[in-house]
Amino acid sequence: MTDAATLPAGRARPASDSTNAPLGRVSSWLRRRIFASWRDAALSFAVAAVLGGIALAIVPWALFDATWSGASRADCTGTGACWAFVTAKASQFVYGFYPPAERWRANIAFALLVVGLIWLMVPRLPGKRHAAVFMMVVLPVATVLLLHGGFGGLAVVPSDQWGGLLLTMILAVSGITFSLPFGVLFAFGRRSRMPLIRWFCIGFIEFCRGVPFLTVLFMAIVMLPFFLPSGTKPDALALAVVGIIFYEAAYMAEVVRGGLQALPKGQYEAAMAIGFGYWRTMLHIILPQAVRKVVPGVVNTTISLLKNTTLVMVVGLFDLLNIVSAGVSDPLWAGSQAEGYFIVGLVFWLMSFGLSCYSRAIEAGFARAERS
Repeated sequence: MTDAATLPAGRARPASDSTNAPLGRVSSWLRRRIFASWRDAALSFAVAAVLGGIALAIVPWALFDATWSGASRADCTGTGACWAFVTAKASQFVYGFYPPAERWRANIAFALLVVGLIWLMVPRLPGKRHAAVFMMVVLPVATVLLLHGGFGGLAVVPSDQWGGLLLTMILAVSGITFSLPFGVLFAFGRRSRMPLIRWFCIGFIEFCRGVPFLTVLFMAIVMLPFFLPSGTKPDALALAVVGIIFYEAAYMAEVVRGGLQALPKGQYEAAMAIGFGYWRTMLHIILPQAVRKVVPGVVNTTISLLKNTTLVMVVGLFDLLNIVSAGVSDPLWAGSQAEGYFIVGLVFWLMSFGLSCYSRAIEAGFARAERS
């Protein structure tokens, strides 16, 4: 193909090259991806038909025939969704039972979380070490102080009044932020040459992976207080967060261990040859390469953790799913289960899909870096 740089002076590129280029790329993509063979075309049409059927069933119910406002379920007289239920309960879904007059504190906590996530997840922003410190130290302390209060004239709001999306994000972000560092430590410990450390890490990992998550939650809520000083009454939310962190850390440890084992022995030998000790080798040479290899596994475990946060409802914490269930039990809105659970599913799907897209972007960036 003639390059623009080789065209004679004064000679313009043919109009068809510029006007038909997008259409040509689309046509080429369709031939390669959709109509490469009759089997591909048939399968593509079958999938499109299934998706079209699902859309035809959901879109009229969710949009065209829906009721958008009302004071009770009785106002929803149409055949579509009763979004009036979601509108009436929206603040409760987001904040739980947090006092309305104090919800500005929760809004500040949400804003700090967004700032930390953008700072940490956008590759072009500098200061990733400072971002990690912010997410692991500043954000948890600031969130607890803001939401609990009890200083500077802020009213005390017990954690049993936190709920909804606010509580779900606290559980998920705390679990994700702290389970990975602990998982890395347990992965190192499982590969340690010191028998006691290795056996302890193996026992912890296999125990957590061998019991249901609900068991760990009950142990954190019921048994852990027995190991605390007499008269201490720990917060149920704090115990649940501890249970989530260490349970997911066991899974993170196995993911990271897989990445460590995938690296050739020569990496260790090269680091030792230039005078690096054990920890410098692990932190500067081995761990960055291992994490690159296990990004899909880390994100998969993160998504699993995000969805496991709904199980805290069995220990009396009103996360997003539980607060929606409480809203459905309101006699004024009896029969609104479909709309409530649809919103819950949509919120969790958006968060999980967003993590998946971010994971693919990170993998693509690593692939470009390796090719260059």
